[in-house]
Amino acid sequence: MEYKIVVMPGDGIGKEIAEGAVSIIKKIEEKYKHKFTINYADIGGIAIDNHGTPLPQKTIDMCKESDGIILGAVGGPKWDHLNGDERPEKGLLNIRKELGLYTNLRPAIVYEPLKEASPLKSEIIGEGLDICIVRELTGGIYFGEKGVKEDGTAYDVLSYNEKEIRRIAIKGFETAMKRNKKITSVDKSNVLESSRLWRKIVIEVSRDYPEVELNHMYVDNAAMQLLINPTQFDVILTMNMFGDILSDEASMITGSIGMLPSASIGEKYGLYEPIHGSAPDIAGQDIANPIAAILSAAMMFKHSMGLTEEGTAVERAVEEVLNEGIRTRDIYTDSAKLVGTKEMVSLIAEKISSW
Repeated sequence: MEYKIVVMPGDGIGKEIAEGAVSIIKKIEEKYKHKFTINYADIGGIAIDNHGTPLPQKTIDMCKESDGIILGAVGGPKWDHLNGDERPEKGLLNIRKELGLYTNLRPAIVYEPLKEASPLKSEIIGEGLDICIVRELTGGIYFGEKGVKEDGTAYDVLSYNEKEIRRIAIKGFETAMKRNKKITSVDKSNVLESSRLWRKIVIEVSRDYPEVELNHMYVDNAAMQLLINPTQFDVILTMNMFGDILSDEASMITGSIGMLPSASIGEKYGLYEPIHGSAPDIAGQDIANPIAAILSAAMMFKHSMGLTEEGTAVERAVEEVLNEGIRTRDIYTDSAKLVGTKEMVSLIAEKISSW
């Protein structure tokens, strides 16, 4: 099969970890006899430097002609002096909007060999942790009306309509049907009108999925429960801002933010990226963890290309390397073998070749 892939390395460690993902993509191409045409595009700070905008039209056009998109990371102190629409992060928000990527899937998995890296006690994690956060991605406070009044008061409007809630709720229930058929909808309906509408629509959608157990939880309680009893969760369904916060909290439970991938999906396109930032302080030092970017490529194979076997092979290779005690700096312990970014990529690629 032939596929077109756009890679947007972005800023900071984005280039290193994106190249790691590309190496694994090429290894899958070789192993399974596919044809992956890979093209590169600018987004974020590098796009500002090269094109004067965080999201050039050329990048949008390339993404719309692709079968899958890999993103590294955007932003850094170099562009901190910029405001609003000029900032690197605006490129990420805009590409989500341009491609209609309203669903963000963020798995939070504690791998058995990394249990000791988790800040939680082993008895809290239990036999293992496998949560999927389904976050609405193109609505809510990040995309609402915003501004500064004449008196200096700043405001950001949080709003959702029924269509936006219904379509993400459907994605949440569909995800739950493929897992353990349990979904926790997180809102703040005791305070926010938008959350009351959220809960109403989620309940309506739930009637089409009688096999799925639906629970509701306020966001402040959900944040606490993730720390004291995380294994109660299977799928967490929530709005944009709450999902942004909770998914980062869940990522640290797993031991390192450098381990977790994400998928941003719409009706037609899919964009895949690690959940971590650009980490400019370690860029170019060959110490960044490439696993989140590599697992993002695995999600791309599964969700955008229907290549389930290939995606599973990447996940298996990562797990086997971890089982052998191979670690980058962020997940290193005294009993492990410390490797750099490039060596970790090579070892994972070797696993895929060896089967």
